[in-house]
Amino acid sequence: MDERDGRGAGELDFWSFVDLAGGRLAEEFGFPHRLATRLLLTLNRASAIVTYDLESTVHRPRGHSWAGFRLLFVTWLAGPLEPGRAAALAGMSRAAVSNLAKTLVADGMLERTRGERDGRSVILALTERGRAAMLEIFAAQHEREKQWADVLSETEQRMLVMLLDKLIEGRTGFDVRERS
Repeated sequence: MDERDGRGAGELDFWSFVDLAGGRLAEEFGFPHRLATRLLLTLNRASAIVTYDLESTVHRPRGHSWAGFRLLFVTWLAGPLEPGRAAALAGMSRAAVSNLAKTLVADGMLERTRGERDGRSVILALTERGRAAMLEIFAAQHEREKQWADVLSETEQRMLVMLLDKLIEGRTGFDVRERS
């Protein structure tokens, strides 16, 4: 039993944990920015829930991972790409793209061809099978995206996008590490 809130750890749900964490961090450890902690915990939780939902309802049933979908998605829409460019657009490391590409090539979804820049460069492109699959996969994902988005009004959706854009753009004001 936690004497600070009268609940044992087994009785906490995510939101009561966030409240408990904010209080303890501020009162016991002197971290005063409770709202910042709540914002980032909530943002990470929302991202994890949506990602898991899309992966488990759309991608895993079709034999793919969320990461595999992201690589296929950027290759589908941006066209043939070098792995480094695909990694930047998908928010992945080059090593992750390299490993995923091997699997997706073996599955017949991607093809690797020699790039024109030099003898070592490679270009990733969707195969015909990959293009057909992406139409079907994205149709299912798009329907699920709509279900998630419909919880908010159109105005709220635009506001959330605007706020998230502002949060992301604000990273230039301090030393942020990110995949490029």
